[in-house]
Amino acid sequence: MIITNEQVLNALRNVEDPDLKKDLVTLNMIKDVKIEDRNVSFTLELTTPACPLKDMLKNACLNAIKYFVAKDAEVHINITSRVTKPADIMQLSQIKNIILVSSGKGGVGKSTVASNLAIALAANGAKTGLIDADIYGPSVPTMFGLVGAKPAARETEDGKTLILPIEKYGIKLLSLGFFADPDQPVPWRGPMASNAVKQLFNDADWGELDYLIVDLPPGTGDIHITITQSFPIAGAVIVTTPQQVALADTRKGLAMFRMPSINIPVLGVIENMAYFTPDELPDNKYYIFGKDGGKHLATSFDVPFLGEIPIVQSITEGGDQGIPVALNRGTVLAASFSEIAGKVAQQLAISNAQSVIAK
Repeated sequence: MIITNEQVLNALRNVEDPDLKKDLVTLNMIKDVKIEDRNVSFTLELTTPACPLKDMLKNACLNAIKYFVAKDAEVHINITSRVTKPADIMQLSQIKNIILVSSGKGGVGKSTVASNLAIALAANGAKTGLIDADIYGPSVPTMFGLVGAKPAARETEDGKTLILPIEKYGIKLLSLGFFADPDQPVPWRGPMASNAVKQLFNDADWGELDYLIVDLPPGTGDIHITITQSFPIAGAVIVTTPQQVALADTRKGLAMFRMPSINIPVLGVIENMAYFTPDELPDNKYYIFGKDGGKHLATSFDVPFLGEIPIVQSITEGGDQGIPVALNRGTVLAASFSEIAGKVAQQLAISNAQSVIAK
């Protein structure tokens, strides 16, 4: 029996993306079908290189060809990705998705999560940038070993000066900390701070990015309102710790994104400092700040719970030394951040698909 392109596509119509609730052919995720005798090859184009379902979808495609077309077919599947974006992108058109990392209060590890999330996305092949918009305590210079670094600039043909983000670990970086003396406090007033943050978006040469991660200041204030109302935000990630004092503030921060005047999709909740496991007792977990606070918060707001990050000394040491733990591929912590990054990308792809349908 001769295998045809039509048979292959009909078979793949039986494979549904569990997130987008449609088959791969309808979603235009199957490309370049080629058939030579019993050899069938095609490209599976995912919505993100960090897709946590890539292996499942690949196996489902393989089984569909074997079951619906020919058991003896030799199937070769090439996996690529094309990161989706929300339906309406009016500004910063070269940046597909701006993701805010927010917390209700300081000290919950928001900047650590933002930095390692950006590294994990880049490690999966995504073009990634990171803006440190925390005007009161910019952490990116320290966490990336760039204290004292100054970005360069270039002139455009129309005479405009653009800041060139500093590149390190495969990520494009800008922080307000690059423009201030690290030993001197900067007494920001509201409009002054807002204008400075806007420059990190508007006056920088970001180029093409799949994801731009924004590390927000803690709480809910001028910077949050400026960014959410000035730029096309694709979604927000909420970072908390398990204890009640953090959760109470985090509830307010999460609710802010649900306000009609802001209305930004919440991609999920990450619980940092979830538990402690001593080296000498690797199978033990001690929930010293309480248990499942982040999970309960996510459930109460009907948003995804993206994962737990334990209290580990190497996380702090990595940040202080300018070598975030997500760089240490093959470790448990790097795998944890990679899994969380995949879930963030997954939720963003779902949200983007829903925005297209709504439009």
